[in-house]
Amino acid sequence: MAHDPRREDYQRLALRFVRTIDPQDPAAARELTDFGRRFAQERDSLPQTDADRAFHLVCRATELIDYKLPFAEPDQAAELIRHGQSLLDEALSLDEKCFDALRMKSGPEVVGLDARHEFLVKREPEVRADCEQARDAQDPSEDEERVALGRALAMRPYWRWLASLAEGALICGRNREAISWCERLLQSDPADTCDVRFTYAYALAKLEDEAGLDALEARYAKISPTRGADDAWMLMARMALAHKACRMEEAQGFLARICRTYPEAAVTLLRQTELPDGEFARLHVAPYSTDELIIAASEGIVLLQEGADRTGRGVLGAWVAAQVAGMYPAVALQVAAEMRQEGVQGK
Repeated sequence: MAHDPRREDYQRLALRFVRTIDPQDPAAARELTDFGRRFAQERDSLPQTDADRAFHLVCRATELIDYKLPFAEPDQAAELIRHGQSLLDEALSLDEKCFDALRMKSGPEVVGLDARHEFLVKREPEVRADCEQARDAQDPSEDEERVALGRALAMRPYWRWLASLAEGALICGRNREAISWCERLLQSDPADTCDVRFTYAYALAKLEDEAGLDALEARYAKISPTRGADDAWMLMARMALAHKACRMEEAQGFLARICRTYPEAAVTLLRQTELPDGEFARLHVAPYSTDELIIAASEGIVLLQEGADRTGRGVLGAWVAAQVAGMYPAVALQVAAEMRQEGVQGK
């Protein structure tokens, strides 16, 4: 499901707004109907705290850093980064416990993947304690749905912190640690709103833990909204395990399922492009879309580029590219020509 910052911004203010309305007031229905317009056109007129304003700044920074920067021209990138960092600084000036802003700023400010990971580990107890305190401060006498939403909104910064820890551990090759963070997140949020099961699947594949992958698949039934274990991450993890075990027919079957499930899969699997990870959270895209496969393949570099190979792709990556080229020769020729042209232009 991945976190949508704009939707969360709306939920925060909507929850605060309904708490200011007397349901017995004849004007209540009209005020609720008018909320959407005010949010879109007059956001500052709505009841909000400095923490709400800080989160809105995080949303604006996320739009720049996560959704515009990866596709920006080189001459635009520096300004997008500067503006995004400025928004995060402003967010922290309003709310020093805006943990999303703190975590996002740690990306460029803490040098090295290992150093950033250690920073997140060090601050994790503080983030957990603060978010749990906010969760427990929700009024249990309120409407059940409001209480549930309030508690979830309070915990989401911590859940995103844990998701970043799991992803960072995987990138740093600390696969068992990655699994530990994934487990902690799933215990706190069984619905897996961060989609950390995807990171979990890759960590299990790195450890060649097929039984663990079976157990993870069985947990998909608890995830909301319900989704089968046929996402690109699970299929790629299964493919990697089968390939490593030299069960080539089985590996080919998983590859074929990826190609059937995702539009334009051939192009993505031939390119195997590594993209910057989302700083706020994994990018919010439609399930089973081309964009989802692009993200899964980018994160799957930890599997695709494992092992030395003369092509520079890694053993699994080279095998996948060769298989896809055999399945879609015309697409392979087109992609190869495009990549050669891009290489010339990049010089």
